Amino acid sequence: MNKYKVLNKQIYSKGEHSIIPIRFEDRFDIMKWRNEQMYHLRQKELLTIENQDNYFNTIVSDLFIQDKPQQLLFSYLKNNECIGYGGLVHINWEDKKAEISFIMNTELEKTDFDTNWSLYLELIEQLAFKELGVRALFTYAYDLRPHLYPTLEKNGFELKSRLKNQIIIDGEHKDVLIHEKQNPRNAIKLRKAEKADVNLIFDWSNDELVREQSYNSQKIELKAHIKWYNNKYQDPKSLFLILELKNEPFGLVRFDIQKQNAIVGVLIGSNYRGKGLSINSLILACSEYFKSNDKPILAYIKETNKASITAFGKAGFQYYKDELVDGISSYVYQLKKDKNV
Repeated sequence: MNKYKVLNKQIYSKGEHSIIPIRFEDRFDIMKWRNEQMYHLRQKELLTIENQDNYFNTIVSDLFIQDKPQQLLFSYLKNNECIGYGGLVHINWEDKKAEISFIMNTELEKTDFDTNWSLYLELIEQLAFKELGVRALFTYAYDLRPHLYPTLEKNGFELKSRLKNQIIIDGEHKDVLIHEKQNPRNAIKLRKAEKADVNLIFDWSNDELVREQSYNSQKIELKAHIKWYNNKYQDPKSLFLILELKNEPFGLVRFDIQKQNAIVGVLIGSNYRGKGLSINSLILACSEYFKSNDKPILAYIKETNKASITAFGKAGFQYYKDELVDGISSYVYQLKKDKNV
């Protein structure tokens, strides 16, 4: 398998789908799909076997050894079969910005467009945002496939610009639409909790879903909460970090520091769930914790709380052990400080 010099992690997977550094063996499938879909690509003429071979043997092969290649191309696989390809192109390493490129098997373009675009975006965002620290990703698309835009917007991309009459296709002027998504880790801000946050945290803590997933599912009384919070607020072994998005608080990550480790807890306000914020919030908060602490972090999660298990796993936590907590079957996940930090 080819490997990109610029990447530590080469393969990104979700279930039976993955992206891997572009494979030489996929070049003719890619040529076929590009020729079939020329209408929406910046491709002026049909590709041939000769120029496809030449492109892979010269341009593509050089990408793997460059420190800062202008593009990173990947085969998009389902159970190791190539069903599409794409990558990051026109990479601006100084501005930390890149364009997303993607096409799939032409038949899937007709039948499973949204599913495959969404899966591919999730995988390429992991690479771009987490590994490379890209500040923003964007797409540049001729206004020919209106079904593309709801998929992009569902996945967090916003229409940033419409360039009027940029190209003539079949005698008609067509616009170019540019959608963009900022790295969520750059948008989330952290601050230490203040006394004035007591009611805010009370509301988050008493949310129906939060109580359901907590080990004590009973509603919290305000008087008891204020007493608890005041004790924690003054305790040097407690670290409470408020999460903010566009200067609006949306959640809390708290650490209870013990002799051998720290126990982490997360609260996300109901209006901000389902937006992909919990993973990046955890990564940021744990990074902040490790600036002044070396003890590993433990997360206690009910066996039935699949969403939290997924979120902690994606944030870098590893399964540590099973444990009964108050008689409830639970998993304990652990995160250790990176020795290179």
